[in-house]
Amino acid sequence: MSDDDKKVVPLRRTGGKCPICGKAADRAYRPFCSKRCADIDLGRWLKEDYRIASDDEPDMDEGPYGEE
Repeated sequence: MSDDDKKVVPLRRTGGKCPICGKAADRAYRPFCSKRCADIDLGRWLKEDYRIASDDEPDMDEGPYGEE
């Protein structure tokens, strides 16, 4: 095995701004700057504040979790 095979190449730069507060991102919480901002983002996902747009119409025969 050559030295070139042992190199670890990062997939992307660790810099950037936190999507929640705009501060510099911390490598430990990437892409966020802190655990607090990561938790804020998780809370937004859990409260369904983030949505993915869809052109599909909801199926009116099914309940909210796919049951009838």
